[in-house]
Amino acid sequence: MTIDPQVHPDRTAERKTIHRRGLMLVLSSPSGAGKSTVTRALLAEDDSISLSVSVTTRPPRSGEVEGRDYRFITEDQYRTLVESDDLLEHARVFDNYYGTPRGPVEAELAAGRDVLFDIDWQGTQQLADKAGGDLVRVFILPPSMTELERRLHTRAQDSEQVVRRRMARAADEMSHWPEYDYIVVNQVVEQAIADVRAVLTAERLRRRRQVGLAAFVNAMRGES
Repeated sequence: MTIDPQVHPDRTAERKTIHRRGLMLVLSSPSGAGKSTVTRALLAEDDSISLSVSVTTRPPRSGEVEGRDYRFITEDQYRTLVESDDLLEHARVFDNYYGTPRGPVEAELAAGRDVLFDIDWQGTQQLADKAGGDLVRVFILPPSMTELERRLHTRAQDSEQVVRRRMARAADEMSHWPEYDYIVVNQVVEQAIADVRAVLTAERLRRRRQVGLAAFVNAMRGES
């Protein structure tokens, strides 16, 4: 049987790509609901997304690397960033300050790369005020409060007192779920990872993010 090359094109031909603008993917959850696990999985399997690196005024802890874990700055530098509106979100945590620099994020988005944010609902609200259509918000819920407490105990990172404090805080954190675009219930972690991956795939295909789409379609029309 003869195969018509016009009907069955060479599958090894170079795939044309459409330039797109990157997106800002926010993952929020109560402590112990699985946000960090999902974050690690996405970063490990997808080279097109990177974790946002915050600035902080606190000193580096043992093992932390400048530029990978945080960018360590002085309080004067921090105030300059706030006053010049160069932080997308910022907050004071105990006696230290944290924030997300605008410049590196904008550069990644313009290059068609996505930026992942592991932040709480308060930081997400600040991002929503400045990010517009670039922001995609996902909230990860535990299947139950009983399971959340079990997971906090199982990971053995916190004392009983800290676990109780995290559980008390979780109820307030979960009350902010309506402020998010997508809700993922992490009953089975593999499925939760797949669900967030599906969100990321769909959001990358949004027409408004495919900024090279008009040129791509016009070029095809010109071939006829």
